[in-house]
Amino acid sequence: MTTPEADTLHARPAARRRSRWRAQAPVVAVVAAGGALGACARYALALALPTPPGGFPWATFWTNLVGCAVMGVFMVFITEVWAAHRLVRPFFGTGVLGGFTTFSTYAVDIRRLVDAGRPGAGLVYLVATPCLALAAVWLASTVARKVLIGRQQP
Repeated sequence: MTTPEADTLHARPAARRRSRWRAQAPVVAVVAAGGALGACARYALALALPTPPGGFPWATFWTNLVGCAVMGVFMVFITEVWAAHRLVRPFFGTGVLGGFTTFSTYAVDIRRLVDAGRPGAGLVYLVATPCLALAAVWLASTVARKVLIGRQQP
């Protein structure tokens, strides 16, 4: 008689691939669902703050900063405060926040600013967005750690 591990080792390659896919299917599903929600939220923000031709892309700018700040809080919460279900991180982190933030639109916005004769604004946007996004993650995670974990310690 063989052990279940030995049976898995000797399984046909196609069976192993199906088994891996079945294990990953829930992750793919929650990332897709979260991505749809995040993209809808981003679209709603873009409708609320439309960018006029040649104007500064405030909707994309704030979307990326807010998304990064929320990611900072979220990561502290699920790694240091709460033992989250295995699908929470792919749903919210990869899906919702991945669908919400938009660094591809950021690149297009830089090109639009330059094409509209505003290379200075394009350069400021090019440099400010990643710097402020990283600062947002750091600041939000630092504050979250202080508020969420600082209270738990005697």
